[in-house]
Amino acid sequence: MSKDLKVNQEGQWVILKTFTEARIALGRTGVSIPIRESLSFKMAHANARDAVHEIMDTNMLLEQLNQLNHPIIQLHSKAADRAEYLLRPDQGRKLNDTSIEKIKTEIHPEKFDICLIISDGLSATALHKNIFALMQVLFPLLKNGAYTLSPICLVEQGRVAISDEIGVLCHSKITIILLGERPGLSSPDSLGAYITYGPKVGNTDALRNCISNIRENGLNYQDAAYKIMMLISEAMKLQLSGVALKDTTLLKNIP
Repeated sequence: MSKDLKVNQEGQWVILKTFTEARIALGRTGVSIPIRESLSFKMAHANARDAVHEIMDTNMLLEQLNQLNHPIIQLHSKAADRAEYLLRPDQGRKLNDTSIEKIKTEIHPEKFDICLIISDGLSATALHKNIFALMQVLFPLLKNGAYTLSPICLVEQGRVAISDEIGVLCHSKITIILLGERPGLSSPDSLGAYITYGPKVGNTDALRNCISNIRENGLNYQDAAYKIMMLISEAMKLQLSGVALKDTTLLKNIP
């Protein structure tokens, strides 16, 4: 390879670096990467581990969400603590008995259009950093959309599929669960939104629509809220969700 071609290729990688947080164009020192990049990787790995193990700050979240002036119900999965949640994914997909009884006694037995669920998922960090900013944009849209909303279900140690059981107990047409996504080495604070029409226990992920990477340095809150509302509208109209429901906002820039 000629020296000029090599320099040109390295320059192209540096240009691409301006468009992504992925670890490209790191440079090198001899046969190794620079110590700065090595330390940066170790810090990112530590941040990801911390996000997975961080405990949801329920009091802070309740203080924020109460500003929305909407009923909130606190729930918990069958996972007793964070260690069990991480070792037993199945326990995070089901409500514990206390939470099931709580829904039956505290939520009126009426049908809701939308059941709105918030959970820590695999990154409580994502919840702490993003959920209130997203809800400030999304919640008014939901309220103004002529939809009946269940109380906000705040779930500790929950995974995506727990939304099916909650949706069934709340007799809702659609569930939206907002929760922390699996941390990446450049995004330990990414929030995800999963939308399911016709929730029922046993649903697969093919029956859900996912909007991911909701955070300050990812998909911004306004665009995320718009996509969520578009998917809800289409899901209501077509009475389905998942792979059969397309995000038409992606087609805007196609000639």
